[in-house]
Amino acid sequence: MYKKYDYLVVGAGLFGATFAREMTDAGYKCLVIDRRDHIGGNVYTEKKNNIDVHVYGAHIFHTNSDRIWEYVNRFAEFNNYINKPKVRFDGNIYSFPINLMTLHQLWGVTTPAEAEEKLKEVRIPCENPDNLEDWILSQVGPEIYQTFIRGYTMKQWQRDPKELPASIIKRLPIRLIFEENYFFDKYQGIPVNGYTSMVTNMLEGIEVQTGVEYFQDKDEFDSMAHTTVFTGKVDEYFDYRYGELEYRTLRFEHEELEGDFQGNAVVNYTHPEVPFTRILEHKHFQPQTAQNIPNTIVTREYSAEYSRGKTPYYPINDERNTTLYKKYAVLKKEQHNVIFGGRLSEYKYYDMHQVIGSALQKSKKEVENRKQNDYNITNT
Repeated sequence: MYKKYDYLVVGAGLFGATFAREMTDAGYKCLVIDRRDHIGGNVYTEKKNNIDVHVYGAHIFHTNSDRIWEYVNRFAEFNNYINKPKVRFDGNIYSFPINLMTLHQLWGVTTPAEAEEKLKEVRIPCENPDNLEDWILSQVGPEIYQTFIRGYTMKQWQRDPKELPASIIKRLPIRLIFEENYFFDKYQGIPVNGYTSMVTNMLEGIEVQTGVEYFQDKDEFDSMAHTTVFTGKVDEYFDYRYGELEYRTLRFEHEELEGDFQGNAVVNYTHPEVPFTRILEHKHFQPQTAQNIPNTIVTREYSAEYSRGKTPYYPINDERNTTLYKKYAVLKKEQHNVIFGGRLSEYKYYDMHQVIGSALQKSKKEVENRKQNDYNITNT
C-alpha cells in the first residue's frame, strides 16, 4: 500500500529531530508533528530583548562523546559556558556542587586531607544505603545533607528522601578539590543562537507541523507513514491500559528586570520554606554577551505534582512506577512499525547528549533494517 511518508515522527524535540534528520539524510521521507506550537520540545529557547530565555528550564549541553559533540556542532555554534551553580541557604551563598571550596565555607578546611578527615568525622555509616537519605549521610554527614540536599529534594520530588532511591543523588559530584564545574565532561556549552535555532537547522528540509494533536486522529496519522516514531508518554500511547505512570512537572515564573539580579546563571534555593527550587538568570548562559546587556530576565522554578494536561518532566523511578513501566515495555515490543524513543517513551531520565545518542543508534539500526529488507525483496 502506498504511503506518503516513510516515517511519522511524533514529537519535535531532540530525539524526534535527530531521528528525522538521520532518516532524511539516508533518503527516507519524514513528517514531524508536535502538539506544541513550536519545535524543540523542552529545550526550546525564545529570544527576548537580546536574551535567549530557556522557557522550560535550564539546558546545558555536555558530553564526553567526540561523535555527539561533532554532530551537534553541525547545526549550531556553541559558546564556552561552564555550569557553576550556587546554593543559597539561610542567607548564605555556597559553592556547588560540593567541592573543597564548599567545605572551606562550611568548616574552614583548606586542603583535601583536612576535608577528608572532617568527612570521616561526620559520616553516618550505613551497610547498604539503598535510599537517598541513607546514602548521602554515609557520604557527607548531616550538616551537608540539611544544607544542600534535604530541602531541595523534598521540594523537587514531594517525597521524603527515605522513599527515594539512592540512584537519584549518586549523579551529584562530591569533590575534594577546588573545582566548581558541575560537569566533568570533555565538552560543554550552549548554542550561541539558542537551542531553537539548532533544532531548526536539524529539521531543515523536513516537513514539520506544530500545534497538532496526534491522539485526536491517531489512526489517520499512522496510515500516512510506513513507520511511526513515538516520543511521547508511553502510558498515553497505550491509553493508560495498566494505569498512569507518575512524573514530576515544573512551573515557571519569568520576570524582566533592570541590571543584574544574581550574578550567576543558576542559584539553587535549598531551604524547605522557600517555595521555589532555583532561580535562573538567562543572560548569564551566554557569558560572551552578558555584560553588554543592561536588562535581565530571571525565572523562578517550582516543582509540582504532575496531572494530565501539564508537561511531564521527570519520571519517578520508584518501585511502583518501575513495575508498571515493565508492563508497558512488554506492549512496546508487541507493536509493529512503531519505534519508541526519548525520556517519556522510555520512562527514563536522559540528558540531552544521551537522547541524541539514543536517536542516532536507533536511526542507524533502522537504516540497516530497511536496507536488509529492500535487499531481501529484490532477491526474492
